[in-house]
Amino acid sequence: MPARFLDANVLLRYFIRDDEGKAQRALALLQRIEQGEERVETSLLVFFEVVFTLERTYNVPRARIYGLVKPVLELSGLSLPGKSLLLDALDRFAMTSRKLSFVDLYVALDAQSRGITEIYSWDKDFDRIDGITRVEPTAGDP
Repeated sequence: MPARFLDANVLLRYFIRDDEGKAQRALALLQRIEQGEERVETSLLVFFEVVFTLERTYNVPRARIYGLVKPVLELSGLSLPGKSLLLDALDRFAMTSRKLSFVDLYVALDAQSRGITEIYSWDKDFDRIDGITRVEPTAGDP
């Protein structure tokens, strides 16, 4: 069976349970993925949307987001380029303040995974990430 692409709204219906019928169908799909009966692919953007929506729209605490999202990311039938980096970002996200966004944490970890420790940005949130030096662009930069 060919893989299908998994969109954020399926995961959100399962996590939020605002439509119990859809939540149950999403659960059944996740169980099939876990059991190897289905294979799905998705993208980083899907998980960025899920985390952002849970935090900003539904005010779900970071530790709870971690508890919801991590088991789905770990499903062996879920193919996602960059999955391990996303899991690292999720781990750090659960342990940090609301001042650091999931995306900023991912960006910093992505840079570090490439051996880059300096990030051009005006976003001062990067100043709170260990191992990262924020550099503001100037007119004289090469």
